[in-house]
Amino acid sequence: MTEIKSIKKKITPEEYRLLQRLRHRKPGLNPPTDQPTWGEYLADRVAAVVGSWRFILIQSAILILWILANVSIKSERWDPYPFILLNLMLSFQAAYAAPIIMMSQNRQASIDRADARNDYEVNQKTELELSHLQDKVDILRGIEIMELKVLLDEQRQQLLHLGELLRDVQAR
Repeated sequence: MTEIKSIKKKITPEEYRLLQRLRHRKPGLNPPTDQPTWGEYLADRVAAVVGSWRFILIQSAILILWILANVSIKSERWDPYPFILLNLMLSFQAAYAAPIIMMSQNRQASIDRADARNDYEVNQKTELELSHLQDKVDILRGIEIMELKVLLDEQRQQLLHLGELLRDVQAR
């Protein structure tokens, strides 16, 4: 029993409180999961669409068609050569897409930080538990060694006693 008390002495009070809190919370079984708000969900969806090859290909096709239509059809040019209207539309798209993508990235960074914090707590709990188990194994091993020493001493005493009895029998 004193060996178990010595284990508690090896763990700092801070580690002991952390271990108790982590044992109660079980961070590996319930990682943080916050439901996204409607705006966060929309930002994630827009970022997923804008960051896809499908979007790039569709936008490239629209740009090529826009330029070809304004260069080749001389009678129906709605946006002649420097393509000012096209530049304005692309600027609007960039002005709205960039902040939305940043919101999505910020949300993902927040999720990553929460996951990293959870992983750190799981790792810390595992490390403390392993240290605690190693100390228990060391104590049990020490007790076992002491018991074996006692048994060896008893056997040695019995052998000495048998040796004396054998000498006494041979001396008679």
